[in-house]
Amino acid sequence: MLSTPDIFSRYEEIRFRLPQAQRFNVTRDIDDLNDIAEQAKAFVFDAFGVLNVGETLIKGADQRLRELRALGCKIRILTNASSYDRFRAIEKFSKLGIEIEDDEIITSRDAALLVLTSGLWGVIAAKEDNLSDLDVDYVRLADHAQDYDLAESFLFLSSSGWTEVRQQLLKQSLLKNDRSVIIANSDIVAPRDDGFSLEPGHFGHNLADCGIKNVRFFGKPFPEVYDLVEASLSGIPVHQIAMCGDTLHTDILGAAARGWQTVLVTQDGLFSGHDTKKYSSQSKIYPDWRVTRI
Repeated sequence: MLSTPDIFSRYEEIRFRLPQAQRFNVTRDIDDLNDIAEQAKAFVFDAFGVLNVGETLIKGADQRLRELRALGCKIRILTNASSYDRFRAIEKFSKLGIEIEDDEIITSRDAALLVLTSGLWGVIAAKEDNLSDLDVDYVRLADHAQDYDLAESFLFLSSSGWTEVRQQLLKQSLLKNDRSVIIANSDIVAPRDDGFSLEPGHFGHNLADCGIKNVRFFGKPFPEVYDLVEASLSGIPVHQIAMCGDTLHTDILGAAARGWQTVLVTQDGLFSGHDTKKYSSQSKIYPDWRVTRI
């Protein structure tokens, strides 16, 4: 069973691959986001651990978004979930009771698909993903070694159904012939109702640790998704955008590197039940604000 200390340590191990950001080591506690609503014109929310845990809405999250909209704040959901397309992402939040407009959600899948080139892609995806938003030639990867060698590049969308046997097939094929690997979800784990799940970032970093050089990560904390958010918030200065997330190495670090305000949400995500001050001190990643729930 994965634990928060183990996950934090793994993020620290791969820290050299992440963006750099300098921040003063001062974090202020707030009761909820209404306390800082006058200081931000836009609030950007991580999903897992902030708005929902697995398929369960975090109590009060839907109401807080409505309140912030009523105050004139722009809302964006920025998620590293890449297992489903934009339509299903919107549908998922609707089922949770969070109503969002199409332009209010930005995913790491959006950013990854923008860089796909021509050629045959080996795609790692959930079996229920119909891949209707892929405008490239592809083969789904499973247990046939020849498919891995046939692919000219790789796109890792979901770890659902991914096994260690398949990981080894991918690794061995890449060691024979190093090709581009797009990791569409840079998260190492995600909080679920029953613990933490291993996400594509876990497998991507394991490949990079083996000396495979052409592994490229998309999603927080990497810059492409922040480019998309800022483009959608034209006219709002970056220092008036506030990122609300549950992780230091993805949500907080990535936003701080862009000059955004940062809010660490502590109750339901990665640091649930843990003292985040200790982890900030160890990592030197300090959010501007800290709140139990939004």
